[in-house]
Amino acid sequence: MAQPYTSDLVFTVRRRRPELIPPAKPTPHEVKPLSDIDDQDGLRCRLPMVHFYPYHPSMQGNDPAQLIKSALAQALVFYYPLAGRLREGPGRKLMVDCSEQGVPFIEADADVTLHQFGDPIKPPFPCFEELLYTVPDTDGIIDCPLLAFQVTRLKCGGFILAYFLNHTMCDGPGLVQFLGALAEIARGANEPSVAPIWRRELLNARDPPRITCTHNEYVEVPDDDTKTEMTEAMSQDSFFFGPDELKVIRPLFSQYHGQHTTFEMLTAFLWRCRTISLELEPHQEVRLMLISNLRGKTDPRLLPHGYYGNGFVYPASVTTAGELSGNPLGYALKLVKEAKGEATAEYMQSVADLMVIRGRPCFTPVRSWVVSNLIHSGFGDLDFGWGKAMYAGPAMAGIGSFPGVSWACGSAKGDGVVVLICLPPKAMKIFAREIDNLLGNHNNTGQYSKFFASCL
Repeated sequence: MAQPYTSDLVFTVRRRRPELIPPAKPTPHEVKPLSDIDDQDGLRCRLPMVHFYPYHPSMQGNDPAQLIKSALAQALVFYYPLAGRLREGPGRKLMVDCSEQGVPFIEADADVTLHQFGDPIKPPFPCFEELLYTVPDTDGIIDCPLLAFQVTRLKCGGFILAYFLNHTMCDGPGLVQFLGALAEIARGANEPSVAPIWRRELLNARDPPRITCTHNEYVEVPDDDTKTEMTEAMSQDSFFFGPDELKVIRPLFSQYHGQHTTFEMLTAFLWRCRTISLELEPHQEVRLMLISNLRGKTDPRLLPHGYYGNGFVYPASVTTAGELSGNPLGYALKLVKEAKGEATAEYMQSVADLMVIRGRPCFTPVRSWVVSNLIHSGFGDLDFGWGKAMYAGPAMAGIGSFPGVSWACGSAKGDGVVVLICLPPKAMKIFAREIDNLLGNHNNTGQYSKFFASCL
């Protein structure tokens, strides 16, 4: 059953002094502008990510911290902009000063085992600030490191790889590509199997720029809600949907014609639960923004193989809290599909043009829920020599100061989906209760039937 997160786990982490890891060989000193998709205000933040790796007998005697640190220096030869620092030019335009200043790296040990983090391992994680220490004066966006790593060895022989990423530099696929290169080199390769491609000019605004699509995600919305989710302390939790849970959810959509993916159905179901949990007024608008990556999805291909910048948009579907909560689940599903359908090459070009025309605005945070599908992202397949991770992905829900971003991640066993959620404490309890009305009390057919009736 879905329950709010609690943990009594406490452990001690002993860190060594941070080091700056530059590229292993000299790299070009140059200034490289980001794309007009990269440098939008909503991506000017750092993402905390984490991977949990178990002990592997074949790696006995190998130190994961030293292996990854050495591989990082070599990987940065190919991805040398990541060792630089951002500068801001006229019109808030961001560019990378490829200066070889390096990436902070911390080596650490913790008196805890992987088993103590639970099964399955999923966010939020106790004492996470100890597993990914923020080096003073490095947590900004401009003139700060673009990556920061910490490798923490565990007393069971496993280890935790945690890192910050400046989101303006990469999206999920771009980050997986870089980490894949890092993993390949850690396993003995001399160079990445996929050559990195910069080409950020491919996603720049036209000259002159022109907005050709409707962008509900960038509409300025007044915050008229005195109970807004931004005004109080937030609660982090994650919910696992395995085969049994998904077997219950799918029939809720069986009467709606067409092919529906697990992600579409789960998103529609959770958006409705989340909206109910916030106890909004029926007339208040709510937005769903689906992060849609355009790699390989356009004809002709918009982005070349090896591109590691941001290549996504997040079109928004808009409705009211009353319409979403009061209608059958098919209504939410229709809005999910509409948002996905908006993501085209022209839509992305229109976003780039909008950024230049409107000064690179942030998406509207007011009563918005942003969802990213990382189920098949490849984070869990990254192998540094110890096999696949027991969890690999975002360390928490939210992005920057905005809590309303959720990540849907594949489970380590490939048998389910982990969804990260951030809500006010009261709303989190209601959200968990809404889900438990479906997923819990499997033997109580009366309550179970009532929930089905309310959804249908």
